[in-house]
Amino acid sequence: MDKQKKFKLILVLGLLTSVGPFSVDMYLPAFNHIAVDLNTSISNVMYSLSTPFIGISFGQLIYGSLLERFGRKKPIYVGFTIYLLACTGCIFAFSVEMLIAMRFFQAVGGCVGMVAARAMVRDIFPPHEFAKIFSSLMLIVAVSPILAPTFGGYVTASLGWHFVFIFLFILVSLVFVAVYFMLPQTKNPDTHFSLRPLPILRKYREVIANVQFISFALTGAISYSVVYTYITGSPHVFMDKFHASEKTYGWIFAVVAAGLIISSQLNSLALNRFQSKKILRTAFSFQIVIGVIFVLLATAELLDMYSAIGIIICFIFCQGFIFPNASAFAMAPFEKNAGSASAMLGFLQMMTGAASSALMGIFQEGSLRAMAMIMTASTIIGFMIFILGERKMDKAASAALVAEEDLEMIEGF
Repeated sequence: MDKQKKFKLILVLGLLTSVGPFSVDMYLPAFNHIAVDLNTSISNVMYSLSTPFIGISFGQLIYGSLLERFGRKKPIYVGFTIYLLACTGCIFAFSVEMLIAMRFFQAVGGCVGMVAARAMVRDIFPPHEFAKIFSSLMLIVAVSPILAPTFGGYVTASLGWHFVFIFLFILVSLVFVAVYFMLPQTKNPDTHFSLRPLPILRKYREVIANVQFISFALTGAISYSVVYTYITGSPHVFMDKFHASEKTYGWIFAVVAAGLIISSQLNSLALNRFQSKKILRTAFSFQIVIGVIFVLLATAELLDMYSAIGIIICFIFCQGFIFPNASAFAMAPFEKNAGSASAMLGFLQMMTGAASSALMGIFQEGSLRAMAMIMTASTIIGFMIFILGERKMDKAASAALVAEEDLEMIEGF
């Protein structure tokens, strides 16, 4: 594959993946305006952020099967149509309940891009390139937190929060066109793939039963939930606690996201010299140390706005090394069921994201301390799963080697 074609493919796949994050991040600066306009509290508006995580979680499981049965592109068309209809509902929402409902369906529609992009990476590229490709996708995905809140802050301040969803409608319409004209069909429809509930559940059970998948999928999902914790808690921390304006908040979000962009690209360079597992272990070690410091400083109330931004940048910087490598390891075993594996990977990521987002919502009054504690706990749990999974895989590999040697001895007699 020539470099120009590869660049176009990664660009479109990155745009597909970024629809979800862009939809989440762009309206964050509008929380206060939405609460006032819809005559409700910020706590109620926050449900329009946490509820979509549930829609994304279960939506991905649905699309995993559809991507296997109908190929990669048709389900994208269906999902984006649902997204655009729900986006229209958000524009004309007259109550916070309607906004929450429309955001749910917006998430159900938009999450198809996340599942399809991961499956297409498995379709197109060889396994040894997965980590680098996921790092490249993270570059495009991480740009959305820079552009989305910053642009959303200016749109909200100048035109009102409804125009945020008008912009999202236009953006996803353009991505729809790019998918139609620029993205190849990487997997033909499989008419033998059953859409009945029991066969679908069996497929997902086979995916979960794979030791490598479940170890690295949970490692990546739980550790990446730190990003969702930050997304959920940051409006309260910076706009309420530190009294940042919508525009300032947008720039804060951009600076933090820049750290994620840089680290994801440094990960690509690191892969030329170090093994993925060594990178994972090192990144986790640094993130745990930073997290402990974060908790201690937040508990002692020694952080102002600028020092809080600094330590959050350092913490999330490590994620650019953890998430791409964990995702690559999780997807590597699946050549045939890439759609199902991608869906399950996304499901686990979103469910842990929804849990951390809900916890952040519950403890929002002490949001900076709660943010530090939830983020650090997620990192420690993710690291423990990584260590246990690695030991289990090594034990299974040793057992398989012994069994192979015994078989050779038997055949030798």
